[in-house]
Amino acid sequence: MTDPGDVRKSAESRLKQQAGFKRMIGGFVIVWIICTAIWAISGAGFFWPVWVFFGTGIAALYSGWAAYGPRGTGPSEQQIDAEMKKFGDDDAPSSS
Repeated sequence: MTDPGDVRKSAESRLKQQAGFKRMIGGFVIVWIICTAIWAISGAGFFWPVWVFFGTGIAALYSGWAAYGPRGTGPSEQQIDAEMKKFGDDDAPSSS
């Protein structure tokens, strides 16, 4: 069974991740605007800010997936038992 305290901690953690993701995106937008302004003021040659967009975009995708993607439920009892048996733990419970 799932402990309500654990569920609450998981929900709080998820909400903190989502809030952090939103703050990060806000920071990235500011950086993108500054880089684009510097590019425009400096003569608007090769659009080098694309590299900044690409790098920060990868970080944004990773963080967004962690904040809004599928929720990890963790390993099942059966998986834990199987892993314990690999370590040679004779006291591991049998889930048969």
